[in-house]
This record gives sequence, structure tokens and C-alpha cells, in this order.
Amino acid sequence: MEFRLLGAVSVVTETGVLPLGPVKRRSLLAALLLRPNYPVLVDQLTAALWEEKPPPSARGVIQGHVSKLRTLLAGADAGAHGVELITQGAAYVLRMPQERLDAHRFEEMVARARSRSDPAEAVTMYREALSLWRGPALADARPSPPLRAAAHALEELRLASVEQLAASYVQVGEHTRAVAVLHAEAFAHPLRESLSVALMGALQRAGRRSEALDWFHRTRRLLADELGVDPGRELVDAYALALCGGEGEVAKATAGDMPNAAATVPVTCPATATDAPLPVPLPAAVPHAGAPDLLPRAPRGFHGRAAELAALSRAAAGEGPVCLVTGPAGVGKTALVLHWAHDGRAGFPDGRLYADMRGFGDTGEPALIEVLREFLLALGVAQRRIPESANGAAALFRSLAADRRLLVVLDNARDSEQVRPLLPGGPRCVTVVTSRYRLPGLIVTDAARPVPVDVLTPEDGTALLAGVLGEERVRAEPVAARRLAGLCDGLPLALRVAAARLAQRPGWSLGAMTAELSDETRRLSLLDVEDTGVRAALRLTLQQLPWHVSRQFAHLGRHPGTHVDRYAAAALADTDPAAAERALERLAVAHLVTETAPGRWTLHDLVRLYARGLDSGPDALRRVLDHYIATALAAVAAAEPGNEECFPMPADFLPPAAVREFGDRSAAVAWYAAERDDLTLAVAAARAAGLHGRAWRIVLTLWPLIVWRVRDGWVPLLETALEAAGADADQHGQSRVLNVLGWVLIEEGRAAEALTRLGAASAIAARAGDVVAEANALIVLAMAQAALGDPDEAAEVCERAVDLARKAGDRTIERLALQHLARHRVDAGQWRPALDTATKALAFNDRSGTADVPRILLLMARGEALLGLGDEAEGIRQLDLAAREAESSGYEDGAVRALGALLRVSADEGFRARYDTALERLTARP
Repeated sequence: MEFRLLGAVSVVTETGVLPLGPVKRRSLLAALLLRPNYPVLVDQLTAALWEEKPPPSARGVIQGHVSKLRTLLAGADAGAHGVELITQGAAYVLRMPQERLDAHRFEEMVARARSRSDPAEAVTMYREALSLWRGPALADARPSPPLRAAAHALEELRLASVEQLAASYVQVGEHTRAVAVLHAEAFAHPLRESLSVALMGALQRAGRRSEALDWFHRTRRLLADELGVDPGRELVDAYALALCGGEGEVAKATAGDMPNAAATVPVTCPATATDAPLPVPLPAAVPHAGAPDLLPRAPRGFHGRAAELAALSRAAAGEGPVCLVTGPAGVGKTALVLHWAHDGRAGFPDGRLYADMRGFGDTGEPALIEVLREFLLALGVAQRRIPESANGAAALFRSLAADRRLLVVLDNARDSEQVRPLLPGGPRCVTVVTSRYRLPGLIVTDAARPVPVDVLTPEDGTALLAGVLGEERVRAEPVAARRLAGLCDGLPLALRVAAARLAQRPGWSLGAMTAELSDETRRLSLLDVEDTGVRAALRLTLQQLPWHVSRQFAHLGRHPGTHVDRYAAAALADTDPAAAERALERLAVAHLVTETAPGRWTLHDLVRLYARGLDSGPDALRRVLDHYIATALAAVAAAEPGNEECFPMPADFLPPAAVREFGDRSAAVAWYAAERDDLTLAVAAARAAGLHGRAWRIVLTLWPLIVWRVRDGWVPLLETALEAAGADADQHGQSRVLNVLGWVLIEEGRAAEALTRLGAASAIAARAGDVVAEANALIVLAMAQAALGDPDEAAEVCERAVDLARKAGDRTIERLALQHLARHRVDAGQWRPALDTATKALAFNDRSGTADVPRILLLMARGEALLGLGDEAEGIRQLDLAAREAESSGYEDGAVRALGALLRVSADEGFRARYDTALERLTARP
């Protein structure tokens, strides 16, 4: 079994290519394959599948495609090949041996080729690696930003490999082959200067000097026309070399010490006495002697960040740009900027200035005049000529910078006000500001260009580990290395601390370190070394925030799920949703929370663990659980209006300050779909905390979603609720949970098991004197009897349920019992009693304007009874009405049933088309 990304996304087995189906399914597989053996969050999959705002059904669509992929893989016996697609919390993991992925094999082959000292061997390996490509990477996937970025990264690696193959050809003297390899790629990528440089060198060595010169002029024109820039230094040097007709390196020309040196300098070719110096266009001059350089040393062990470095270079283009590099504590902002600055030293011939603004430290921020004095001294201003006032010093700094080509790095800025006086303002100066905050004020007033920095990918994380520990040690435990990177949240600071611990203990395996970090109670302490570590970085970020924002953050640590909205946050902190939302927005600016969708925030794992260790008071968990109960009951009321209350509230219930309002059923269903995973986690947290009354109540509030997605594997959650109701000694809860559990078992084809559960439900309700619960249990018990082939017995039990509901005066349960009684009589062929029963139930109240499942089912029963009595026209009309109400409300199962009944008596093509559509929606649903 082979998985392919280098071309069309595909899975190839011994019997052929698996039929992956629609583009979204292929794109989902691609997103999983890009991070094999690593959890991919549903939010990340959503971003990969939709270029713009995803629909409310996005999670359901993803679940449906995951289900189809699992079926495909199971049919291809993927398990025998070590391949498994599993669910892990709010994420999916494609477990697989990485050698089954062509992209992984390609990277491995390229790495081995690079390490070969024999160029002939390298040629063979590069050719073998490049033969894995069957077209553009991810060719048939969605062009979403994440997948486009991944495809671009793979293409960059391919092009680099092509260039290395050509270089190896040159080393073995096969210049014509080098030209052939490079020519096609240079045509396809005319703005990639490194390809043109390599091609010109190969042409020169192959004795085709005029073609090399022609290619330079062609590329220069394209760069000017398409990008408005001059050729880079390496391309100019290749041109000079071609002019000279030599093969050695051209001496690096400089523009002297003048800050405004000309863009062209003469390069003299020592070829013949008749060759005159020719003006060759060159990029900006390298730094002249004596240019100030206040930058700290370049960071050691810097890895990856190609996308961020490119983004910073783009942000630094133009006139007097201000680049704003932001990201959470420990993510590597300073390292990124310093690496970029040292790498681009030649672009700033008049100097590079640096100041640590200490906006998030314990040592206090430097005074503005101190920073300006250091800058002015570096620029050659005598101490006695520096103005005493900060305003005067800032004005002198701006005047000196006006005509210079300077880089100014302002690191660890607290806010916009702190850095504004230090902006040089010169049109040829570049300013880079780093901050843990987003500094929107600097974007507004100074047109700062944001360059966000996020955590490292698993690949870059393992590369960082290898840079500290050595390639051999990391390569020996590749799975443990990726797991270690994941446990460190891809945070460079955390990875370096983990690597430092491992470096001090050379006999300790990466797997042992991973096992230690897997213990959440110890993880943060293991990621601290002396006064450096994740906790220290987060503490410094938090102490800069207002008290109410820090308090909200501490309470987020008590949330049992992965995402919060403003209502959940308000419940945690015992405040109102508006105040909670303002605090969440401040936390997002500080990169302590991330807004994954409008109005939904999450925390990285290490940040969550830190928040969990802060003091949040004893009642935060109980408040958020009660928030979920109150909100879910509001969703029940909107999704199934007119139904009975699920249960009485706990005696110590803590009502939230505000409860989300649901305008209609679709809004309630969307909330259920978004919160399902967090509600499940809330049940687990309630059970672990001994809050059993909350646990079973939250599960019962899910019943509308259970009804509509009955085959979603609800039995384990309902078993948990049953245990909780037993621990709570609540007979009402036990009876209701048993009732729902029995119904789910029937729908799963386990009617015999359901009989046992439902008999217990009825008995418990009878002992408790809960007549309504007993009637409910009898209704579902009758369904089990009907499923076992005894509709007459089912009808008798339903009649008892009708009598109990009437005694209790509960019209809703009476109507529900009549609905089931009508169905049992239809199944028994008792057409007239069935029609009378359905008509009687429909007359209870007219709810045709609502998404009412019992009403739809009653219309179906009446339609089938009329057909049985020979009134075909009216029977078809009733069934069509049932189908239309089901379609309009999204009740696909009901639509399929009603339209299926219609097709048994009518060959109408319209019914067939609607049936196919409803069936497709039903099967696509997870």
C-alpha cells in the first residue's frame, strides 16, 4: 500500500488505485498525510477543505468523509500494512509507517543524496528521488491556503533537488545533462533566480556562452516587468562570469563606504587586452567598514521557518516599512528576526541597530532616552552632542536615518507607544518590531505589516531536536521525536528545554522523555531549566495584563473541553458574556488564546496546563457545567418545541448570568454540532469530580441530537450517564437514561438487549411513581417488541402508555404514544384503527410551521393507512406532505422513509430525484 502526494492525491494497492471520491475527501486525506502519526484538529481540517468561511455543517461533512476513508482503508486491508485512521479527542490521526508515503521517501532520498561525497552516487540518488514525482504536488486537492502552502513547500524541495542534481552532474563533468535538467525548470519558473544562475553556469561550462548571456537578459527583463526589481547579486555575478568567459568565482564588487553608492559598478574581466570594463548592474552594496552593528549574535541551531522568513522579507520590501513580528511567548520571534537580519546583512550597508525593549521582563523597561543615546552613539554622534531630552534625541535620530539604509530591530515591545519614538522614518530604513501582543495601534498609525509566528511543524520540531542532540540520536527514535515535538506544542522554547535535559543525560532515550512529559501534572516542571522555561515565559506575559483579564485566563484552565465561547467563559469566571468576550479578545492579542472560528477560542496544550495550575476558586467547574445544562435545555426548547422538561435542576444549581438564545431549530442544531465534543468532555469532567447529577443531565440534554444522529455510537456515553444517575441515586435520571439507551439499541439492531434495559426503565419509573417516565419507557418498549416481530403486543403496550399519559394529564406524551400506536397498527395492517389513531394525534395541536418529528411520522402513518384503505390520491398527498416537512427541516431519515413509501406506489420522477437527494444527504452524514 502506497500513499501519494507528489502528483494527484492517491492510495495505490496491489489491486490498483483506491476510488477516493470527491475532492474534499482527497483534500482531507492530503491534510492527514501531511502530518502522519500526528493529531490533526478538526479546525485544521476545516481550514484545509474550505478556502472561505466554512458552512455550519463543516464538522459533519468532515466526519462523513473520515467514515468513508475508514471504509475504503478497511476494504483494502490497511491494518495489515500498519495503517489506521483513528479519532483522538477533537482530532484525527492517520497512523502509518512513513515509508509508505512518497513525500517522506522523497525527503529521505534527498537527504541521503546530500550526504554523499561521491557526486556520481548523488546523481543516482537524486534521479531516483525525483522519479517519485508524477505531477504537481497535491494536484487535485482543494486550493485552500494550508494545502497551497504545503504544495509550495514540496515544490520548493523538488526544485532545490533539481538544482542539486544539476550541480552533481557538473561535478562529474556532464555539463550537457546539467543544462537539460535545468532548462525545462528554468522555463517553468522564470523568476527563480537560483535556477537561472545554475543554468547560466552550466551553459558556460558546456561552451554555450552566448546562450548564457541571452538567458541573463531574458531573466532581467522578466524581473523588471513582473516584479519591478533588478537581478540579485548571484545572478549578476553569473552574468559577469559569462562576460569574462571564465569558470572561477567573480570577485565581489563593493560600492565603497558611501551610503548612497551607485547601483552599477565596473567589473573587469581579465580575459583579453581588448576587453573593456563593462558596467554590470549590482544589488545594494554590502556594509561598509565601520557601519554600526548592535545585533546580538545569530541564533544557534535555527531550523525551518521558511514561510515566516519569506513573509518577513516581503514585509520588509517597499518604502520605510515597519514589520511587526508577533506570536506567543517562547515561539522564537527573536531567533527568527536575528536569523533573518544576519542572513540579510548585505541589505543594510549603513548599519543594524538593536534594542531589547524588555516589555515582558522582570528587570524593567529601558528609558527611551537610553535607547536613543545608544543608537546615536552607534551612528557616530559624540556624547556631548546628544540632546538631553528624549524628543530632541528622537528628532536627531530621525534626521540621521533619513538618508541611510538602516535596519532597526525593536525586540520584545510591550505596546505601540513604547516603540513609536524609535521609528527611524527614513524611506530606505527597515524597522522590525517583535512583541507577544498584536499591537493593532502600530498597524493603524504606522502601517505596520504583521508577520505572525506560530508553533513549529512536527518536521521542524524534530529538526530542532536533531540540531541539539544530533541527527543519529533523533533518527534512531523517529516516532518518539515527533511525539516529543507534539508534547512540547511545537514551541521552540519548550523543545530546547527538553533537548537540554536529554543532552545532559546521553543514556536517556527520547521515548523515556516522552513518557515523562505525557504526565500532565509534571509536564510544565519538566520544561523549566533554572530561570528559563515555559512557565516563566507565560508568567511574564500574564503579569502585563489587567487583573480582570488575568483572572479570566486562570478560570479558562478549569474548562473541561477544548473550545470556549463567551458564554462558557462568562460562566467560568462568574461574569457576563460581554465582559468575558472583551477579556478573551485581550488574551488573543497576547497570544494566550487563539480564535479558531468567529466567537470560539482555544488554548495550546502547554498554555492550558499553565492556566490549570492557577487559582480559580472552587466553583468554576460547577458553574461551567451548569452553563452547559442551561444552554442545552434552551437548545432542546428550540429544536423540539413543546416537549416536556428533561429533568428538574440540581438542588445546588448555579444559574449563569446569561444563556445563549436560539432563534430557531437550525441554530440549536448548529450549536449541538459545534459543542458535541466539548459536551462529551464535560460529562467526563463532571464524573471525575463526583458531580454525577451534572453528568447524566448533560447527556440527557443531547437527546435531540441523538434522535437525529442515532447511529453515531451513543451507547458508551449513555452507559456513562446511567452509571452517573445510579451514583446520584436519582431514579428519574436512571429511568430516562435507560429509556434513551433502549431506543438507541433498537436503532442499532440490538432489540433483545433493548428489552432488558427498557423493562428496567419501566420498573424504576413505576417504583418512583413517575407516571410520565413509565409511559415513556412503555412507548420505547413497544418499539423493541415491534422490532422483534410482534406488532400486536407492541400496540397493546402502547395503549397502556396512552392510558398512563392521560392519567398524568401530559398531552405531549399522550400524542407521542398515539404516534407510535398508529405506526404499530400500520405495521400490523390494521388500516382503519391506524388512520383513526394518527388523525386523533394530529388533532392535538397544529404545529405544521415547526420542525416536528412526531408530526412528520404521524403524517406518514396516516398516508400509509389511506393507501391501505385504497385512497391512493389522499395517501400520496399525506406522504408528500410528510416528505416536504422532513426535507425543509433537515430530517433526512424521515424524508427517505416518506419518499420510499411514495415510490412503492408511484413512479413519479420527481419523487425519485428527491429520494436520491435525501438518501445522499443521509449517507453523507456522519
